[in-house]
Amino acid sequence: MKKTIVCILIVSILLLPTMQIYGESSTKSKAETEASIECSLVKSAVLMEATTGDIIYSKEENKKLIPASVTKIMTLLLVAEAIAEGKIALTDEVKISAFAASMGGSQVFLKEGEAMSVEELLKCTVIASANDAAVALAELVAGSESVFVAMMNKRAQELGMNDTYFENVTGLDDTTENHLTTALDIALMSRELIKHDIIIKYSSLWQDTIRNGEFTLTNTNRLVRFYDGCNGLKTGSTSKAGYCMSATAKRNGMQLIAVVMGAETRDMRNETVRKLLDYGFANYELFINDEAPLEDTSVRFGTKNNTMLYEGEFCKLVARSDASKIEKVYNVPEYITAPVSEKESIGKVEFILNGEKIGETNIFSKDNIEKISLWQFFMRIICNIFKPQ
Repeated sequence: MKKTIVCILIVSILLLPTMQIYGESSTKSKAETEASIECSLVKSAVLMEATTGDIIYSKEENKKLIPASVTKIMTLLLVAEAIAEGKIALTDEVKISAFAASMGGSQVFLKEGEAMSVEELLKCTVIASANDAAVALAELVAGSESVFVAMMNKRAQELGMNDTYFENVTGLDDTTENHLTTALDIALMSRELIKHDIIIKYSSLWQDTIRNGEFTLTNTNRLVRFYDGCNGLKTGSTSKAGYCMSATAKRNGMQLIAVVMGAETRDMRNETVRKLLDYGFANYELFINDEAPLEDTSVRFGTKNNTMLYEGEFCKLVARSDASKIEKVYNVPEYITAPVSEKESIGKVEFILNGEKIGETNIFSKDNIEKISLWQFFMRIICNIFKPQ
């Protein structure tokens, strides 16, 4: 008996290290065990899928850090929104102020009194991260940088960027005290910015020119040239902030946003972003269910006897290995009763993965169907009686 107990104890001791390792690894997701190794060279990081807003990976995502020129994502968002709302136009000529021309750091060497179109200033800011161009655009939209900064902070709150505070439009941090944001907040404003096609148009370019081809703009985001599918977005670096980036890339209909902050070198920043994007594309995909017609169904007590039903759109980020396993369960009524409003939910389509519901979409009619009046009902009966057989 004693020998048996001793043997059990020896085996248990030998197995203990293995059991501990297995226990540790089983509590971590695949993303944590693989991507965390690649993010050891940065202070914080986020990998987001843009359509759904789902976070695939994060490290210290709410840590407040100095963003450098990544700040300009919010600057560009407000400018893009002003263009979309018709408040300014790409063809508008902007007279450069002394203040805008005085900006240091990355610049296109604007001169006081020089005139440049909104489109060219936008290109300068998106591609070359020009501080002077960013200030000129801010002054155009708001009248002054200080008013524009107030707009930036207001928009940040609207987007749920609760750990962000801006003090200028450029990200220059020589004199700032509380100009801070987080990797998660950068991902949120990046997601909003890339909804504007004009931004993607220029952020995906490696090079362009201004001043009738005399001045070349080269993208500060090298991944645009060297990473398959990269279509933006914004880099930044100062001695205080280190090297930061929000990079966007699209493959097979899936748009990813990779944010890193506080890398020690540009190469560390770029390599970390590359690894994050590689991980996302290799392991995830979008399951997309498009709007589609289902079947004709009868309508009771309506001005129409039948209507075509449709299933709505549904989009879900899933592991690539799970995409083919998703099943659809239809809950469709045998008939519908008037009145029926366009797009009114009549039934549901449930999406099931491994026995669990992961989402649903509505079944609806595209028709507005009113309830039939007594007179209309009477006339329908008369018409049916005298209808040729």
